[in-house]
Amino acid sequence: MDFLEIAVEQARLGLSEGGVPVGAALVADGQVLGAGRNRRVQEGSVIRHGETDALERAGRRPARVYRRATMYTTLSPCAMCTGAILLYEIPRVVIGENRTFMGREDLLLAHGVEVVVADSAECRSLMAAFIERWPEVWNEDIGQPS
Repeated sequence: MDFLEIAVEQARLGLSEGGVPVGAALVADGQVLGAGRNRRVQEGSVIRHGETDALERAGRRPARVYRRATMYTTLSPCAMCTGAILLYEIPRVVIGENRTFMGREDLLLAHGVEVVVADSAECRSLMAAFIERWPEVWNEDIGQPS
């Protein structure tokens, strides 16, 4: 199963709802524990990014589950999402693309997290089109002034 595709489906769904097209899936032992998407616009949330939504949807899990999981995400994780990955000691992150936005991959790597960048053209085109059309929403999402 292509777990990154699950994250991409979430990103497409988020865009169709009027949100930022970032999706994620938390996977352990070949099972999707939670799939989510950026819901900041839809829910008026300040913290509901794709990765944090996937964690929320996975629900409470013992620490040992996170420590053998992989986070699949369509976009390089921001500082907040990187912090959540580090907090739960998720050892591996698969990133759809990091050209439109370079998150805190450096911090993940510094903490021994395996980072795999798929360099997906679809992930890149979803984000590039969104950023071009709604730059103010994108800037708000990553905590930058408009």
